[in-house]
Amino acid sequence: MNFEQNTYIYLLVAAATIYAIRALPLTLIQKEITNTFIRSFLYYVPYVTLAVMAFPAIITATSSLISGMVAFAVAVIVAWFSGNLFTVALASCAAVYLVELFL
Repeated sequence: MNFEQNTYIYLLVAAATIYAIRALPLTLIQKEITNTFIRSFLYYVPYVTLAVMAFPAIITATSSLISGMVAFAVAVIVAWFSGNLFTVALASCAAVYLVELFL
């Protein structure tokens, strides 16, 4: 098999997987979910997925690993106390700037 055939196979497998993940719950679960554990699990899945995708990008977006980790720590602390996204972004950018300035 050449590269083009492999690409089509990969795309078909990805499409089938995504379709199965979206379609199976709709077809298999007919009534409302009453289990609180499952409901809370399904509630937090989008947030966890976003965090898992964003975390590596946050750490590796800067020129050094240290400044990325410092920016992440600053973002968590500022978000915990402030909750304002603009303030978190400004504090993280300032943290990266200061760390990169002294490295």
